[in-house]
Amino acid sequence: MSAPVPAAGAAGTAGPPPRAGRGALALYASGSVGMGVWVTVPGLLLLYFLTDVLGVPAFLAGLTLLLPKVVDVVVHPLLGSRSDREARRFGHRRRMMRAGVLLGVAMVALFSVPPALTGVPAALWVGCWFTVGNLLFAGFQVPYLTTPSDLRVGYHERTRVFMFRMVLLTLGLLGAGVAAPAMVAAGGRGDYALMAVVLAAVMGVSAAVALIGVRRLTGACGFRVPDGRAGHAALADLRVAWRDRDYRALVVSYLFTGTTTHLFLAALPYVTAYLFEDTRLTALFMGLFLAPALFASPLWTAWSRRFGKQRGLLLSQGVFAAGSLALLPGTSLGGAAGVAVAGTVVMVMGVAFAGLQLFAFSMVPDAVAAAEAAGSSKAGAYTGVWTATEATGTAIGPYLYSAVLALGGFAAGTAAEPAAQSGTALGALLVGFTVVPAALMAVALWFQRRCALDRAG
Repeated sequence: MSAPVPAAGAAGTAGPPPRAGRGALALYASGSVGMGVWVTVPGLLLLYFLTDVLGVPAFLAGLTLLLPKVVDVVVHPLLGSRSDREARRFGHRRRMMRAGVLLGVAMVALFSVPPALTGVPAALWVGCWFTVGNLLFAGFQVPYLTTPSDLRVGYHERTRVFMFRMVLLTLGLLGAGVAAPAMVAAGGRGDYALMAVVLAAVMGVSAAVALIGVRRLTGACGFRVPDGRAGHAALADLRVAWRDRDYRALVVSYLFTGTTTHLFLAALPYVTAYLFEDTRLTALFMGLFLAPALFASPLWTAWSRRFGKQRGLLLSQGVFAAGSLALLPGTSLGGAAGVAVAGTVVMVMGVAFAGLQLFAFSMVPDAVAAAEAAGSSKAGAYTGVWTATEATGTAIGPYLYSAVLALGGFAAGTAAEPAAQSGTALGALLVGFTVVPAALMAVALWFQRRCALDRAG
C-alpha cells in the first residue's frame, strides 16, 4: 500500500515541486551536528555530573535541569512568532540563527564549575548557564527547523530533507555520545571542562555552516514567506497551532517520546557506573545506540515512501517500548553476558530511535502544509510549539529519573568522595531505566494513533 501524497499545489507550486541538491542539503543538515552535541551532552552527562561530581542531591539536581526548561516553554512559541515576522520583513529567517554561533560559550561555562562550588551553589551555577544555553539554542533551533516548512517542495521531498538532517544529527549525537563520556571517564572536574571546550568548537563551526546551507537551500527550492493570517501575536499563533487536531496529537505524542528518550540518556551513566561498574561502557552503549541510525534513516525513508510516515512512527514507538522492557534481564545479569544482551537490545532501540526522529520531525511540515490548504498557517508558530514541546521532554525525562532515584534513596557524592548506594537505590535505578520508559513510550504510541496526517493527505 502506497502512502498518500498531497497534490503539488499543497507545496505551493503550480507544477512538479523542486528537488533540493545534495550539496545544499548537506550544508543545511550540518547545523544538526552542533544541535546533536547540545542535545546529547547535557542530556547524557549533566544529571550525573551534578549528583556524582558536584555532590548535588538527586531531587535538586532534577530541578536544576527542569526549571531552565520552563523558560523554554514560554520562549519557544515567542521565538516562533518572531521568526515569522522576520521572514515577512526580510525574506529569510537567518537573523535569529546567529545565536547558535555563541552556544559553545554556554557549553564551556556549564561544565566549568568553580572548584569551590559544590551542592546548592554548584546547582545554581549550572542552572543559570543551562538557561543561557537553552535560550541561545532556541534562537538557532526555531528558525532552523522551520526551514523545511518554508521550502516549496512536496510530501516525499520533505522527508528527504529531514533524512539528510537526521543523518548529520546522528553524526553529532554519535560523536558527542561517544567522545564526551570517553573524555570524562576519569570523573574529574577538569575532564568535564576540557570536554566542553573541544565540543564547543564543533558547535560553533556547525552553526556557521548551517547559515550558509539555509541560504543555499531556500535559494534552490524557493522561500515561501508566511502570511499574516491568524494574527501576529504569539498567543494567537499558539491557538492556531493547538486547534489543529492532528498536529495536537503529534505534539503530545512527541512530548512523551522526547521524555522517554531523554530519560534513557540521563539514566545510562548511572547504569554503567552502578550496575555494570564500568563507566567506560557509557561510550560503548551510546555508540551501539546511535551508530545504527546512520544506515537506518535511509531505510526508514524508503519505508515512508511505501507505507507512510504514520506507520513508521508507530512501529518505532512500539519497538522502543519493547526494547526498554527487554533491557531488564540484560542489566540484571551484569558482567560480560549482561553487557552482550544489553548491547544487542540497545542497537535495536537505536534503529527505532532513528525512526522516532525522522518521522516525527518530517510530519511537522506536513501539518503546516495541511493547515495552509485550510487557510490558517504559520510555520514559525507550529515550529515554536514543536521545539517548546521538545525542550519540555528533554527536561521532564531527566527530572523523572532523578525523582525515581530520590524515591529510592540515591545518595549524592563527589568525584573525590563517591557515595555507596543501597539495594533500594540500585533497584530504583534499574526500574527507572526499563519499566518507566516503556510505560511512557506506550502513552506516546496511544496519542500518535489519534493523528491522521497521512490519511488526511
